[in-house]
Amino acid sequence: MTDSPDSAASDRLTRFLLPGAGVRGVHVHLEQAWQPIRSRDDYPAAVAELLGEAVAASALFTGHAKVEGRLSVQLRGQHRLRALFAECTASGTLRAIAQLSEDDPTPVSRDLRELGNGALLAITIENPGRHGRDPARYQGLVPLESDSLAGAFEDYFRQSEQLPTRLLLAADQDRAAGLMLQKLPGDEGDPDGWTRAGALFDTLPPAELLDTPGETLLARLFHEEGVQSLGGRALAFGCSCSRERVAGMLRSLGANEARASVIDGAARIRCEFCGQRHEFTGPEVEELLSAPQPDTAAPDRVQ
Repeated sequence: MTDSPDSAASDRLTRFLLPGAGVRGVHVHLEQAWQPIRSRDDYPAAVAELLGEAVAASALFTGHAKVEGRLSVQLRGQHRLRALFAECTASGTLRAIAQLSEDDPTPVSRDLRELGNGALLAITIENPGRHGRDPARYQGLVPLESDSLAGAFEDYFRQSEQLPTRLLLAADQDRAAGLMLQKLPGDEGDPDGWTRAGALFDTLPPAELLDTPGETLLARLFHEEGVQSLGGRALAFGCSCSRERVAGMLRSLGANEARASVIDGAARIRCEFCGQRHEFTGPEVEELLSAPQPDTAAPDRVQ
């Protein structure tokens, strides 16, 4: 199996094909990109693992979906884990965050079925609008009938795209990784191809997925299937927050709330994802409010 010169990098997405079996796949391995996300807060172990798996999943899904903007995985719970958000952009930048209830000391379960009756899991793709139009946004709701993120996403792809899918996600203190297999649409591949690929997939434990570089792992796991690289790209931590985006958020609050955010002479906004602080003085806030509104919609939160 051959790959591009930077295949040794620890943070990478690799697309591949098992031609005889009629199966395509994506592999993701994260180390340096995972560290700034993991270190943003002192998450409980179960939350950190779920967040790492969600980050790996958001990157995996960009390997097959048509993403020109960004793809996000969002999980909302009713108990201590209130929200989890992971995002991968078309350029390969990743960011993520989890939010916990300060009033609920209950340990967070890894079982998604215990997140509460109103729990929600969604995959959202947002692509840039054409010719000045608003961004195109597509969202799919994922059924929470499985105990794991991987199982929930497998159910989603089987039901929404009607494509048999296998998914393995893993995360620890230092790394996050994922492997995804999908049967090619139509009748490509021999009749037993999907069964063979699934049997090989089942031999891979999460620890090996985390420990083994992508090229080595795929060659070891699928060498009998003649695995072929379809290329890939580097992945890195990156935040899309900017002074311009924060200004748009302040404008979207309306005059009263924007002015109320000015405390001791300035509105101070800290990005939840990267920690960067943005400051607008009182006169700068007034200038924002008096300026013509831009054509594009402002974000609904600091991004």
